[in-house]
Amino acid sequence: MITVVLPAQLRSLAGITDDVGLDVAGTVTPGAIVDALEAKYPPLKGTLRDPATGRRRSFVRFFACGADISHEGLDVPIPEAVVLGAQPFYIVGAMAGG
Repeated sequence: MITVVLPAQLRSLAGITDDVGLDVAGTVTPGAIVDALEAKYPPLKGTLRDPATGRRRSFVRFFACGADISHEGLDVPIPEAVVLGAQPFYIVGAMAGG
């Protein structure tokens, strides 16, 4: 089971208060994780990916094993430590401003 850590805003939107446990079939990728999240929590649909293009929204970041994997693409396999549940998969809202 994969543990996904969501920011407070997305937890509130999904109606949850804790980390999310997901079973993802096949190759575990950021896209597969987002698919599973959207299936389990329909209010999240369109918040992480643009519905028209399917691309990650620019102010959303994905982290695995301490590394920002946001720009590696949605089809890149996730590190084994995340797949095995030893490390969480983080979804973080990026900050902007000056």
